[in-house]
Amino acid sequence: MNARTPMAEKTITTDTYKLFPSPRNRHREIFEHEVFVPHPYALIDLPSFHLQGKYSLFAACRLADMKMGQLVTFELAADEAKFKARFVPD
Repeated sequence: MNARTPMAEKTITTDTYKLFPSPRNRHREIFEHEVFVPHPYALIDLPSFHLQGKYSLFAACRLADMKMGQLVTFELAADEAKFKARFVPD
């Protein structure tokens, strides 16, 4: 057993969501602009959107109704609008 095995990512709980960070996130922050995607297994390839600002992706449980999905957060409102316009769940 390797003593340097990385620890699992911690869960983040906000007033609205229980979040599980994606290990592929470059930025491990929750940004101001958020989109909840109610498709927990949809593939979301954020680099393919060619966004201008920082972004992050989380598996999410919406606490109000316990709906599972994904939360995408964006530093810039323009990136949020671009994502909403282009994202189509598979």
